[in-house]
Amino acid sequence: MPPATPDLISPRSPRVSAARRLARRNFRGKERLFLAEGPQAVREAAAHRAPGGAEATLVELFATLEAAERYADIIGEARAAGARVHLADEQVIEDISTTVTPQGLVGVCRFLDTPFEDILAARPKLVAVLANVRDPGNAGTVLRCADAAGAEAVVLTDASVDLYNPKAVRASVGSLFHLPVAVGVPVERAVAGLRDAGVRILAADGAGAHDLDEELDKGAMGGPTAWVFGNEAWGLPEETRALADAVVRVPIHGKAESLNLATAAAVCLYASARAQRAPEGCRTVSST
Repeated sequence: MPPATPDLISPRSPRVSAARRLARRNFRGKERLFLAEGPQAVREAAAHRAPGGAEATLVELFATLEAAERYADIIGEARAAGARVHLADEQVIEDISTTVTPQGLVGVCRFLDTPFEDILAARPKLVAVLANVRDPGNAGTVLRCADAAGAEAVVLTDASVDLYNPKAVRASVGSLFHLPVAVGVPVERAVAGLRDAGVRILAADGAGAHDLDEELDKGAMGGPTAWVFGNEAWGLPEETRALADAVVRVPIHGKAESLNLATAAAVCLYASARAQRAPEGCRTVSST
């Protein structure tokens, strides 16, 4: 049972100050730590382990008394993972949190990005590549879509937003902890590496020469595929589109001008997922 009073009274506590600084990218990079807020993200962080299972990802957890009682199972999982659990008053949580209405749980987690070479070695069948995606909410939502569609990896290029931006972490709704994510990979290297691993490169673009429905109808979507998604405002530059094996547009059957990035990504990833799971689809990747 939690104690009757919080054990971190002051927002000026050194532990609170250290956690608060992780809202800033330079401190996250220096400490290789980031914040995960809310019960879903904290639960996933407590269950996550670094490759090889040597280290738990969750290293510290701040919780209000109310949250500790409501989510006693999460508190237990955090302690079982070896995380330091601090019971704090609401002012402390508000001070650490980056949300308007905190849910009473804020975790401090180790960085968990995966080397790009490890992703290639796993011979993935479905990958999302975020090229020059700057909005953290979009990046997190695309990561969530990739997870839901069964993608085996996400790659953020060196021109994309910080994976550990609090908005990106929240928008992923725990999916950040479910699949390998490589960061800081130049788009040219990402495309070349994936192609060498036997993956077809498709660039998603509203002006693409290939129609997604037509690609599905002619059975061209069943093989290992990496989708490259571009910037929210201006899409993919010509030099990036030129790297792809095909530039594919999502057909607009109604009167909408276009789809936003996350919606288009969900449509493309699910199209590939369905094609790969069809009887004639490609469930495995040859190592040759």
